[in-house]
Amino acid sequence: MIKTLQHIPLTGELPSPKGVALAILEMCRNEDTTISEIAHIAQTDPALAGRLIRNANAASSGVRPIASVTDAIMRLGMGTVRNLAMGFSLIDQYHSGPCAGFDYERFWSYSLLVALAMQEFGRMTGAGAAEELFACGLLSQIGRLALATLYPQEYAGLLNETNARARLAELEHERLHTDHNELTAALLSDWGLPLALIEPIHYHEAPDKAPFTPGSRPHQLTHLFYLAKRIGDLGLSPESERNGHTAELLLLGGKIGLDADQLGARIDGIVTAWHEWGELLKVPASALPSFKQMCAGQAPRPEDGDSPASLRVLLVDDDATTRRMLEGVLGDSLGHTVQSAGSGEEALATALQFMPQVVVTDWLMPGMSGIELCRALRATDWGQTIYIIMLSGIDTRDEATEAFEAGADDFVAKPVDLRTLRARLRAAWRYVHLLDAWETDRAQLRQFAAELAISNRRLSHAAMTDQLTGLPNRRAGMSELEKAWSASGRAVQPMAVLVIDVDHFKRINDSYGHAVGDHVLREVAQALQQSARREDVVCRLGGEEFLMVCANTDLRAALGAGERLRKLVAALAIKVGGHEIQLSISIGIAAREASMTDADMLVNAADRALYRAKEGGRNRSCICLQGQLRCGPWQAG
Repeated sequence: MIKTLQHIPLTGELPSPKGVALAILEMCRNEDTTISEIAHIAQTDPALAGRLIRNANAASSGVRPIASVTDAIMRLGMGTVRNLAMGFSLIDQYHSGPCAGFDYERFWSYSLLVALAMQEFGRMTGAGAAEELFACGLLSQIGRLALATLYPQEYAGLLNETNARARLAELEHERLHTDHNELTAALLSDWGLPLALIEPIHYHEAPDKAPFTPGSRPHQLTHLFYLAKRIGDLGLSPESERNGHTAELLLLGGKIGLDADQLGARIDGIVTAWHEWGELLKVPASALPSFKQMCAGQAPRPEDGDSPASLRVLLVDDDATTRRMLEGVLGDSLGHTVQSAGSGEEALATALQFMPQVVVTDWLMPGMSGIELCRALRATDWGQTIYIIMLSGIDTRDEATEAFEAGADDFVAKPVDLRTLRARLRAAWRYVHLLDAWETDRAQLRQFAAELAISNRRLSHAAMTDQLTGLPNRRAGMSELEKAWSASGRAVQPMAVLVIDVDHFKRINDSYGHAVGDHVLREVAQALQQSARREDVVCRLGGEEFLMVCANTDLRAALGAGERLRKLVAALAIKVGGHEIQLSISIGIAAREASMTDADMLVNAADRALYRAKEGGRNRSCICLQGQLRCGPWQAG
């Protein structure tokens, strides 16, 4: 339920459009206002006029460019012009403000990027007018600006909380008794935006919790706003966080039919437009690499002169004095976590427990030598990823070659120099972190592949399912009809179809509203499913019309099924307020005949019988037999 401003406890002055934008807002509330009147007032603000023309041309690629404000308003529509004027006015007013903890420039940079993403994906999916979705994206987080304006000190303190960004709405409700999503929806409603756009904006930060029917326009818009939000997050996130954003965006792009290259091209285009619009609106836009480069990612590297972060190092040396010296260097001086072993055999057993990232081993040891230890480690799956540094008092090209051929990653001559060892461990650190990044990417790709497979199965199911009733849709029903027709021909068995129509459905919609009409269709669908046999196929053809395909059923049996169904629906009673809606259906029935060459002829015959049933007064079953139409009432049996 979307709250209004009157139902939200607020103190202070809310952000609102000023000047020309306020005049346009007031004019648009008057139904008699004309486009020329809006154009006249818009032309008094050259900056606004230029922005409207730019948006109209950007949102209509491939169409003749325009140069006048009047043409821009005609192309955009007065509602969109109103929304854009409000957004641009608020940007101009709130480049700074009283809330010390609120980054106004960053807020508008993010909002602009979300707006451009909504414009692009709205145009691609056809979910809404691209220019209208641009304006909605620009205002989709306006509740945050409102809270920073109303409660500057309190909101600054709230934003400084630990993990404030992750639980922002929760903290807002705790401290201020409302949240930015609730306040955004109330403001947009007060400014006259349609509920069909306000509701998706209200729920877009948690789209899976939105109360919309999957496949409906509000459901699609909510998920598009979430996609745009994640692009906004990517644009303003530090480099270290981009990997997580790009992985999720690849999944979200797959859900709207975009592969990695297609998604990358669109995001790169959005970022380019972000910089262009940023210059126009004096809003900062970060310099970003291409989406492909961001997906590739890079492991963090230590600055020159810094010690690499702590590694798990297994030190192997049979000489206790050398071992203690190197333990001090690796652990105390370089800050690594060190485990020691006095022999190759002990090192293998320790490695299984310690799981080192780096092994530093002496070459010459009694029993298992460093070379043999290296080969033994490389023979295991887990040992293949360890970075191995071989130590040797013999520093020759042949020795180094043998060490590398055995699987060592580096070769250091004894006595070991601290600066040399530090440099070699920095290389090991880079290797370990690249390996970690690779493993993370692999895990993300596996998750992405699994989620994409689930998404594809859901999409496949959704493509064959009527979202309102849960029945197979027309496409699925026609496919099942063809299968039943083919099976009937092969087995030389009868088959029949029933075409069912809800009587006076338009009257129900007009009298009680579409929500009640939807409820009626669901009730009829449920009655159809209860009445059908397991082998029957029931689908919704569209509107108030349904189809039942009955395999191995002759005309008499189909007529009996139709009459049972008709009486079942007639017994339904739907209560709305103080009224009770009585339902009835008309049914056209036909069975396969020798003269029919395909399934379409069978359905056409049933359609003709349905037409006769409706023509004859409705609430009855009619059959088509050898081209002749006959209607009830029918005798029992």
